[in-house]
Amino acid sequence: MSDTTLRVGLLGYGLAGSAFHAPLISTTPGLRLDAVVTASPERQAAAAQRYPGARIVERAEELWSAGLDAVVVASPNRTHAPLARAALEAGLSVVVDKPLTATAAEGEELAALAAERGLLLTVYQNRRWDGDFLTARKLVEGGELGRVLRFESRFDRWRPVPKGGWRESGDPAEAGGLLYDLGSHLVDQALQLLGPATEVYAEVHTRRAGLTVDDDTFVALRHAGDARSHLWMSALAASAGPRLRVLGDRGAYTKYGLDVQEDALRAGRLPTEPGWGAEDPAAHGVLTGYDGQDRTVPTEPGAYQSFYAGLAAALRDGGPSPVEVSGSIAALRVLEAARRSAERGEVVRL
Repeated sequence: MSDTTLRVGLLGYGLAGSAFHAPLISTTPGLRLDAVVTASPERQAAAAQRYPGARIVERAEELWSAGLDAVVVASPNRTHAPLARAALEAGLSVVVDKPLTATAAEGEELAALAAERGLLLTVYQNRRWDGDFLTARKLVEGGELGRVLRFESRFDRWRPVPKGGWRESGDPAEAGGLLYDLGSHLVDQALQLLGPATEVYAEVHTRRAGLTVDDDTFVALRHAGDARSHLWMSALAASAGPRLRVLGDRGAYTKYGLDVQEDALRAGRLPTEPGWGAEDPAAHGVLTGYDGQDRTVPTEPGAYQSFYAGLAAALRDGGPSPVEVSGSIAALRVLEAARRSAERGEVVRL
């Protein structure tokens, strides 16, 4: 095992770069945040203040020959494919924020290029390390619920007034809207928990005035083995439903409330702090057993830092990728099928 610190460049310093990537990269043993790319003077100043040891540059091309070990693409969705391709062609391993690309075909092209060059390509599917999902997965794998019949998962938000920006642009190149934004998380979790999808049905709606992207969407999956996933994402839910519910033939797990890590990162906290990812016991979920009795189940601590720990191990020691790119491509195929299903009003078979 080498003790060499791996140098990482971060492309983008908006919300994703500043809250979800830079704090984790900078606190992961074996990684160093070496450079940040942003053309915004305000973001340049903010990055320089928080990470004085990092170089701040305006253009991604300045990093291709900068001696880095990897780059993280945390820029708008439309730039994911071209930036990841350029980085791979420059001989750099790449992390791409979700969604990997706008289409599964683009994702497959990047995966083939990475394999050809012998480089790591992975996707930041951080919500595999949400505390609620870790807990649900532990219960399922431990047999507490018996055979899983249905996985229900949702991200409910109350944003009746659009915020604007590329995520709410109707240009298909932007890959905006909730299906690709929150759906990338929900579909990935469903595939991780219940395996490949064989059928997709979706209802994709635009409810708020002035928008042309979806802001109120439902996706139903049938998995190999016949379990079902029902997934909701909405910007118009003034009253939130359960964050997730897993129904089995021997019990059920129900959990309200969002994982605590996003708010902590937005507030400037770091995963090196004591109690990182721990949830208030009042928000813990409930396991309903075969006898109909309820018992509280402590939520597993959320652990977004595990992604970057896995990245460091994969780059340094040749360990497994923290997220296999094939899984994110499979999720993109589901998202594309969901779009076709909504347009046609029918179930799409994969």
